[in-house]
Amino acid sequence: MSQSSTQMPNNQALKLPSFVNEKTVLILSIFIAGLCSIIYELLISTTSSYFLGDSVKQFSITIGVYMAAMGVGSFLSRLIQKDLLLKFIGVEILLGLIGGSSVPILYLVYAYTGYANFSFIMLLLILIIGILTGLEIPLLARIMKHHYPLKVNLSNVLSLDYLGALLATLLFPFVLLPLFGTFKSSLIFGLINIGVGYLNLWYFSNFLSINKKRVSYLAAGTVTIFFVVMLLFSNVLLSHWSNALFKDPIILNKQTPYQNIILTKGQDDLRLYLNGVIQFSSRDEYRYHESLVHIPMAVANNKKNVLILGGGEGLTAREVLKHEEVERIVLVELDPEMFALAMDNPHVFKLNEGSLEHPKVEKITQDAVVYLQESSEQFDLIISDLPDPTNESLSRLYSRAFFRLAKRHLKADGIFVTQSTSPYHAQKAFWCIYETIKNSDFAYSIPYHAYVPSFGDWGFVMASQQPIEASDIHINVPTQFLDDTISEQAFTFEKDLLVENIQYNTLDQPKLLHYYLEEWRKWAKVSR
Repeated sequence: MSQSSTQMPNNQALKLPSFVNEKTVLILSIFIAGLCSIIYELLISTTSSYFLGDSVKQFSITIGVYMAAMGVGSFLSRLIQKDLLLKFIGVEILLGLIGGSSVPILYLVYAYTGYANFSFIMLLLILIIGILTGLEIPLLARIMKHHYPLKVNLSNVLSLDYLGALLATLLFPFVLLPLFGTFKSSLIFGLINIGVGYLNLWYFSNFLSINKKRVSYLAAGTVTIFFVVMLLFSNVLLSHWSNALFKDPIILNKQTPYQNIILTKGQDDLRLYLNGVIQFSSRDEYRYHESLVHIPMAVANNKKNVLILGGGEGLTAREVLKHEEVERIVLVELDPEMFALAMDNPHVFKLNEGSLEHPKVEKITQDAVVYLQESSEQFDLIISDLPDPTNESLSRLYSRAFFRLAKRHLKADGIFVTQSTSPYHAQKAFWCIYETIKNSDFAYSIPYHAYVPSFGDWGFVMASQQPIEASDIHINVPTQFLDDTISEQAFTFEKDLLVENIQYNTLDQPKLLHYYLEEWRKWAKVSR
């Protein structure tokens, strides 16, 4: 630091309140710097998980590369010998620009290049943000060295930085993600980061040359205007970039604490996407839901009590209600916004025929695992209509532990059925689910499939303690797709769909997630 820059302002000269002093400004800077850097890390990891799946892998890569890059930044800080304060302000402005732009950049890259360049750009952003963050702490420690001895100085800087990181980890899942989503949160914290630069420019302005102040204010002002414009047009940008990812115009885009819900509509086709993965198309969803529901219903000896896990949009419940023998349906859905979508959105309400308002349907907002652990009730039929295993949290819903837990809630002659992804596009994943159910204490398990144009060939696995005879299936309710002949054919798999030597899925070793992501990414690259 130059001689002049080590002399700090007095409050009387600047006419500031007594509590606003150099230490206060620098301490606040340290705290906010720690807060922003962790927020950027969480934003990039979450966005990558949305687009690429496998959240453990994305967070691991982000944390590892980020920490290594911080080390590089700390090492490079020794090369800075003078104008420490000015350099710190420059780092904050640049960090705000790169960190605040990180999510918009990732959206843009994925929308127009897909997987091709996404991972490279993601790593590059992490490296730059990590290096800049690594420069912050050494610079601040050196700026504050005349206030405290070295050991006290370092402990103060690091403790404040870590406290900022703690606040970031609390703000992100409980406030930022549900209220603003990743895109707007990125821009907001870019502005906050630049605010640190403004704070230091304002307080220490008397000790910077006019030219240096002008350049710094111009840089900070330009980036601020950029972010303000991005925030003002964020909905338009999100809509434009999101529409580039989806076939039809988006009519609903909602970020909840659990997932990103997108509804698209084009002519007569209504589609639901959760975290970018299609859940149904109104043109052919009946093929999927009829196969999921009526084949196991035809096998079941009793149908009075039915448990549906997932299916908060009400389409599975719609099919179950066609069976007059059903007296009660318990529908367990993690995300309350799915229930709101099913009942409040006129398009979805029309599609599900108001099923969730039927007096036989009992809606429970709870995690499926937690419900099965806490409930002691048994059912004649359990239908697992949960999303595909795109991440670790969803993969556990296809684990041996989960299937064993579900089995405990079946009556002696009860039937369990789960959707099981595509036996054509994700062969290993499909047969992994089958192998997992086989190894989950069910006496009998049998796979079947149906062709759903929007999804392709789609699979299901049914299990019971009683023998399951495909030839005994008779469909006795109104359907658009399913009949006795199609139901019997559903249990036949062509030779090219069969896969051997597949491992089953456990909580400790989520083999299913590896199979699923490996196979679906291959098809995603082909489709682009």
